[in-house]
Amino acid sequence: MALKISVIGTGYLGATHAACMSSLGFEVVGVDVDTSKITSLNAGKIPFYEPGLEELLAQEVQSGRLTFSSDFNAIKDCDVHFICVGTPQVKDGLAADLTYVNGALDSIAKIIKDGSLVVGKSTVPVGTAAALRERLLKINPKLDLAWNPEFLREGFAVEDTLKPNRLVVGVANSKAEETLKQVYAKSLSEQTPWVVADLPTSELVKVAANSFLATKISFINAMAEICEAAGGDVTVLAKAIGYDPRIGNKFLQAGIGFGGGCLPKDIRAFMARAQELGAEQAVEFLREIDSINMRARARVIELVRKDLSDDLRGKKIAVLGAAFKPDSDDVRDSPALDIAVQIQAAGANVIVHDPKAMPNAQKKFPVLKFADSIEKCVEGAELVLHLTEWKIYREINPAALIKLVKNPILIDGRNALDRSEWQKAGWHVRALGRSDTAI
Repeated sequence: MALKISVIGTGYLGATHAACMSSLGFEVVGVDVDTSKITSLNAGKIPFYEPGLEELLAQEVQSGRLTFSSDFNAIKDCDVHFICVGTPQVKDGLAADLTYVNGALDSIAKIIKDGSLVVGKSTVPVGTAAALRERLLKINPKLDLAWNPEFLREGFAVEDTLKPNRLVVGVANSKAEETLKQVYAKSLSEQTPWVVADLPTSELVKVAANSFLATKISFINAMAEICEAAGGDVTVLAKAIGYDPRIGNKFLQAGIGFGGGCLPKDIRAFMARAQELGAEQAVEFLREIDSINMRARARVIELVRKDLSDDLRGKKIAVLGAAFKPDSDDVRDSPALDIAVQIQAAGANVIVHDPKAMPNAQKKFPVLKFADSIEKCVEGAELVLHLTEWKIYREINPAALIKLVKNPILIDGRNALDRSEWQKAGWHVRALGRSDTAI
């Protein structure tokens, strides 16, 4: 008999997982305490932007395989229950807040049927899964818990769920592994690597991966600082070292650093958990990674002052980009918005544009001004900041845009624009890690 799946938590991770599991032919029920979100999802609408997901979700809701409810009793007959709730950073420290994970377990433990498997997908501190499993078995020894970390990239969430580059499962016995093999049978038939681990290792895989990516990003940003001091070009440096197969060229684009809802909080929570385990020296380097990342934002503001004035009061500055990355409307810990707010706080008149993230940005930072087009954003600007590498910005005609600005000064905070084209059009172009004379 086919497995019936539930997804607890219908935010970014949960809604994606539910829609994708349904598209594989499973009957799926998503549950959440947010009734307005449930209403939206049952209408085939998602409250955030993710390419391809809304179309897939609407298709699956229409098929009848996918439903959403705020009543947890709707999942009591399901066989596998995925916990997909958030683990934000606590307000008074670096650690992860496990309130929602603990609440999810408590909400389902007494109502799900014997033999069910609870599967955590949320990013949690190592040791959480074992503690949750112990709690679950005390409530009902006929249940079990496994861990199956997610590796979604915003903008590619559907692809990463349906065609993952690896599947990691933390299990305490072979029965849990066999159940998860049924869930992921299609991916396994396509030769997706299957990594079986104990519970602690499965939890560590996600934070280790994010820590490595953060390290790579901050490394190239550190090299950008050296290149600026020495008169070098970090884009050429990155290209050269990227040819080394031991290094690779991904995540070597120097700029204003990483943000979003995962990397910053995950490496901070990792540091906090390592300290609790008495192993803080092993990840002490992550403090400097975090510091380099934040310093990249400050360096952009230094360039703004260098090109305009130490006194930014009254200066009109256009900011292209609000989301922390392209193909997303996520503004959590967005470097672009952080820079915009700091410049505005210095007295500048800041105007922001983003093709998808402006509603979220306006809610988070109502003090900023926003424009619904690139042209309106840059009109009369004394300096233009490119801070999120959306395709729409890479396709700008610099010769047309120069007619709208007061001063043709561009700071490319992502090293993503064609510098030579902008310079040919008459723009003065700066970018992190590149000298003024770099090609």
